[in-house]
Amino acid sequence: MQDLDLDNSPLSDEEDEVIELYEHFSVKVDKGQAPLRIDKYLVHRMPNVSRHRIQQAADAGAIFVFDRPVKSNYKVKPLDEVSLRLERPPYEFEIIPENIPLEIVYEDSELLVVNKPAGLVVHPGHGNYTGTLLNALAYYLKDDPNYDPNDPRVGLVHRIDKDTSGLLVVAKTAEAKTHLSRQFFDKTTTRSYRALVWGRPEPKEGTIKGNIARDTKDRMQMAVYPYEGEIGKSAVTHYKTLETLGYVTWIECRLETGRTHQIRAHMKHLGHPLFADERYGGEKILRGQSTANYKKFVSNCMAICPRQVLHAATLGFGHPVTGEQMEFSAPLPDDISMLLEKWRRYANEGIE
Repeated sequence: MQDLDLDNSPLSDEEDEVIELYEHFSVKVDKGQAPLRIDKYLVHRMPNVSRHRIQQAADAGAIFVFDRPVKSNYKVKPLDEVSLRLERPPYEFEIIPENIPLEIVYEDSELLVVNKPAGLVVHPGHGNYTGTLLNALAYYLKDDPNYDPNDPRVGLVHRIDKDTSGLLVVAKTAEAKTHLSRQFFDKTTTRSYRALVWGRPEPKEGTIKGNIARDTKDRMQMAVYPYEGEIGKSAVTHYKTLETLGYVTWIECRLETGRTHQIRAHMKHLGHPLFADERYGGEKILRGQSTANYKKFVSNCMAICPRQVLHAATLGFGHPVTGEQMEFSAPLPDDISMLLEKWRRYANEGIE
């Protein structure tokens, strides 16, 4: 079957890369073409790809006419420029198994759940062609005859970025990936994150709604635009204050959508960037005192956890075969736990 990976839509909110859409297939409709549903049209233009897979790609927002995504019932017209675009480049290299330690939270014949450490890139690309989670999975599943690490129909269902820790689900079969991807697309999964942000969000609990698209001034960032407007993809984040720690706040974020950098962009838009998030301005001292001691304290905090303080703490979904609702949680990594204790001492006792 042709390389038709539906990871395009159900991506996690965090992916620390230049955000591009890569063209995997394109065709220009003939002048004499009669109106025809695009899924029927493409099934004759894309060898070895079923109509069902094309419909899934359209549902995931990956089928474009000119520069606009279309659904399966769109009828092609003469001279339409049709393309398949995904958020990863076409595979141009083989994923080599590498013996990289993995923390497996759960595993059965259909899937596994991984607790990814901060610092581990999820998949090869953009200068990271080895040492990734996919390389580690290729080694871990090397004796599984059904798992081909170079087959896009299996593997990662969603992603979190290099410097975010926490839970990911991996499909070991094509059927499991299709079923799990549909749950992410239909927003029936449950996901919560823990984050440390600058300042005190007001109200203490609320919902952030705002479209997310690439920042026109900085392609490495995402920016927030009017909700359900013409620019970007709609995004909804629910946040709740868990603990106020002086000039920073420990929060929970629950996602309705899974846009790239969603939590990071939404919290910056709210005026409360994630602590130590260099890309979104959180590495600067945004709240607090101007004393040398305080500056040294914050510097020491960032040395303890030199990354955006974001952890994918819980994940829930329906099992792709049994339908059983499955819920998982991952404890805080040591760097975040140590950081929180340092801020607690500062907030409660003024100890820097």
